[in-house]
Amino acid sequence: MLLGRIGQQAKQCLKNQLEYQHLGAFVPSTSNVESIVEDCRKTDERHDNGSPLSVIDGQSIAIKDNICTTDQPTTCASETLQAFYSPFSATVVERLKAAGAIIAGKTNLDEFGMGSHGVNSVHGPVKSSGTISASQRSVGGSSGGSALATSTRQCFAALGTDTGGSVRLPAAWTGTVGFKPSYGVVSRWGVVAYANSLDTVGVIARSVEAAKQVYDVIKGHDPRDPTTISSLTRPRIRSQLSYRPRNKNLRIGIPREYLLKELHPSIHKQWSLALQFLRRNGHSVHLTSLPTTKTALAAYYVLAPAEASSNLAKYDGVRYGNKAQNDRDKSNVLFSNTRGHNFGAEVRRRVLLGSYTLSSTAINNYFIRAQKVRRMVQDDFNKVFAMKHPLLQHHQGIPSSILTEENGEGTGVDIIITPTSLNLPPLLSALQSANENNDPTKQFQEDVYTVPASLAGLPAISVPVPCKDWQHIGLQVIGQYGDDEMVLDVARELEGVLNDAAGAAA
Repeated sequence: MLLGRIGQQAKQCLKNQLEYQHLGAFVPSTSNVESIVEDCRKTDERHDNGSPLSVIDGQSIAIKDNICTTDQPTTCASETLQAFYSPFSATVVERLKAAGAIIAGKTNLDEFGMGSHGVNSVHGPVKSSGTISASQRSVGGSSGGSALATSTRQCFAALGTDTGGSVRLPAAWTGTVGFKPSYGVVSRWGVVAYANSLDTVGVIARSVEAAKQVYDVIKGHDPRDPTTISSLTRPRIRSQLSYRPRNKNLRIGIPREYLLKELHPSIHKQWSLALQFLRRNGHSVHLTSLPTTKTALAAYYVLAPAEASSNLAKYDGVRYGNKAQNDRDKSNVLFSNTRGHNFGAEVRRRVLLGSYTLSSTAINNYFIRAQKVRRMVQDDFNKVFAMKHPLLQHHQGIPSSILTEENGEGTGVDIIITPTSLNLPPLLSALQSANENNDPTKQFQEDVYTVPASLAGLPAISVPVPCKDWQHIGLQVIGQYGDDEMVLDVARELEGVLNDAAGAAA
């Protein structure tokens, strides 16, 4: 059967899936070839008739395997959910299908989204190359499968979930764009929860424009998800944003706390060069301060495991999940062996950590203090940005978005630009060695630049930058809450100046 141009693009993605199957980007047996070919035929008919459903009609979109689908299993890369089929699809999946997108399959991930390197999966690790060698590097996590599938053109774009950087970090290490919207802009209904107050559905694509096209389809209020911004509040945010004068020349903030001595020299160099390019375009760069950044990572690894321990309590082989053959331990405790057998090491570690921090003896010293740190992180960002948080109370009848205040450095900034990661992607052999030496927390440090925006619920995007010591690194653009369009616009400009610079160098 002959297919048109759009259908051929989706079919080429399917061929690439077969070619790169050994990399482990997709969960096995989640790509229905016959269904994809049929969807391609219908897409071509709509385009031939001049009636495409949307700008992404016919595009191949991969779905992270912790986002529910009815026609493919949702395993969360865990033994406990092997062969689990959801009775409903997530809202984001429904919206993609309604827009004519073709679901390419389910992508591999760290189990239940817990990990930064794509190696904690019952389906095996996501690999950066096809050979098992000492030079094989991490693709990042937990949305490593979505990022690798996008970078190797196994799909047009992919959905991931970002709790503390799980979309942005793998995007940085695979040379793709990773966008995390403001918390509550995109529905989480049908997303298997890791940490409810942090989880955000994000988009990974090969360009900022492609990421925006997918984002425009999946965003919007969902009455089934009480954490999405209501249809009454969204116009209020747009109204607040309209008060802000949109200057062509922006004030770009550089937090002094992000100038870490541990930052890899190549990443620091590319960060500086990118800022120079933006200054030549007329923007100004200002040193600012986010003092609570130093404790944000510690707070995150108290809050996220605490929420995870509660969310994963239902996977006991009775209410949800597969049951171990002998599901009672020596003390005759029901489902003890099931949870111990079906959860991987990293999930067990975080569940134990979260259970402890929520215990009566530790909750005040850990969980409550971490919540206070989270509020301080949010306050730091609100002090830095020129535009105030659009959901804060109005002050004396003046919209909070047009109020500015001094931050010790002058007027607030419009946007913040930082590295996405602290280092270049590590060797998988080094990660295995760290686990063998009982130092699994080493992987946590890679989230140091991405966690603060997650704690504050802010929009953030990672843009790929060519790097001499590695193919690419990522630079992160962070904006005020609700200012997602500004973040995308600055990311598009940054993408453009970097491409121009790369072309001139060639």
